[in-house]
Amino acid sequence: MGQPGLRERKKLRTRLALIDAALDLFLAHGYDRTTVEQIADAVEISPRTFFRYFASKEDLALDYLTEVETYVLAALAERPADEPPFTALVNAFRTATRKLAEKAAEDTERYLKIRKVLESTPALMGRAIGRSAQTERRITEVLARRQGTDPEHDRRAQLAVAFVAAATRIGFECHDVGTGMGDLVERVEETLALAEEAIRPDWHICPPPGALS
Repeated sequence: MGQPGLRERKKLRTRLALIDAALDLFLAHGYDRTTVEQIADAVEISPRTFFRYFASKEDLALDYLTEVETYVLAALAERPADEPPFTALVNAFRTATRKLAEKAAEDTERYLKIRKVLESTPALMGRAIGRSAQTERRITEVLARRQGTDPEHDRRAQLAVAFVAAATRIGFECHDVGTGMGDLVERVEETLALAEEAIRPDWHICPPPGALS
């Protein structure tokens, strides 16, 4: 794959500049007191241009969740077709965590600021949880279809995704932000290993009676 062109690089720089400016404003004045106009002004663009990059300041603050979903779905799609579903799911979350950690290691300061903003803004944390639930539903759809079942009715896929996502989230929460990204990966690896020990790793490809209706 070729390198991004000049226009794409410029858009990425502006996007990151908006995120950095917003995080600084959120930490200095509070998320609720910061406006889109202030964020745009800090980057010397118009509010109209801001909305070409983000639908709202909430979308900006939670942009990292989109990356998490992208990484997990891409990793799940690459798992061997004959790999047990729960194992494939755990391995996909492992891969996604490593990729996220690699990127965060390059942008450690930005990652730390995002953590601080979330921890200091209960309402935003609540929205992050809501978006995580939406992400879990999309991952569930992919996992169920991988098994040839209906994601709306196969509770096994729903439970597996919820369980593995919770284990990953606990790993993130156990991570001390001052210890670096390597520690983050280790904490998540530990909680995913516990998840594997706590649940049956496979299920029959045919759903049990009554699972589909």
